[in-house]
Amino acid sequence: MKRTPSGWVVFIFALVLGVLFFVNVSVGSVSIPFTAIIKGLFYHTGIESEILWQFRLPKALTCLLAGGALATGGLLMQTLFRNPMAGPDVLGLTSGASLFVAVLLLASRYSSLLLIQSTWSVAIAASMGGAMVFLVIISIARYVQDNTALLIVGLMISAATSSFVSVLQFTSQADDLQTFMIWMLGSVGGTNWSELIVLASIIGVGLVLSIALIKDLNGILLGESYALNLGINIKKARVMIVVTTGMMVGVVTAFCGPIAFVGLAVPHLVRLVIPTADHKTLVPAVMLGGAILLLACDLLAQLPGSTHVLPLNAITSLIGAPIVIWMVIKAKRISV
Repeated sequence: MKRTPSGWVVFIFALVLGVLFFVNVSVGSVSIPFTAIIKGLFYHTGIESEILWQFRLPKALTCLLAGGALATGGLLMQTLFRNPMAGPDVLGLTSGASLFVAVLLLASRYSSLLLIQSTWSVAIAASMGGAMVFLVIISIARYVQDNTALLIVGLMISAATSSFVSVLQFTSQADDLQTFMIWMLGSVGGTNWSELIVLASIIGVGLVLSIALIKDLNGILLGESYALNLGINIKKARVMIVVTTGMMVGVVTAFCGPIAFVGLAVPHLVRLVIPTADHKTLVPAVMLGGAILLLACDLLAQLPGSTHVLPLNAITSLIGAPIVIWMVIKAKRISV
């Protein structure tokens, strides 16, 4: 049986993404007819147009951007560490962001100097936490030659920050704890257009850098000796991969909270659909695959026909984990 060329698979991914994007915009607690959706997208009049432009379009675009960024970050980390279990949060950036958000939401009563709780203040706190961990990782990456050591440092940072978060949760009030737990569940529905511009700008730069790193990624995947023969500066490539991943994961965590599973699973799912190790194909395919998965999970979280919305992380893990297990068993192995 002749295999489908990788280019056609990527093209099909793009078509599926377009369909899911439109369906995601169409579905919500308020039923909007198809003709009203088309009219609302082009004419900014009426309640349907207000719902589309102020709520549904920003949410769908956030899914597209966050899904693509997390999946691409996961691919970069799995290639750098040559570890199929590495995800975009393996460097501890998500844990650092969670620590600063926990301080803001759970310890605000101890200090009047903390920022007033708002969407922007949570984003700023998460960015500061991720940035501090990012600076530590970058400093270590410049001097540590072993990728395994860098991975261990990231895991230890995650463990340390998680311990501080646990202490804050134990000593916090019930209302503050509930607010923090809701943030930890992840959400793509809280971004407005001004936040979306920041999100799109930073992720756009990260995705462009990911494409520029394709040659380095292929070289690292084949081993450091081979990469050196190709003229690749391993030390510089490692730092650039860490910078690119940190940039994308940090901004997604800042505006959407820690979204689980997407970055870990999508690269594997794409490899099982497109059996190739060439990042020239994998990078764009993983970008599209991450956006598709997050759009689909958000669509399921909306509970079509209901006013209730399920936690996004519950859907990504509940739907995604069995799929990965089934695909791994079917393929018998996963390779990086």
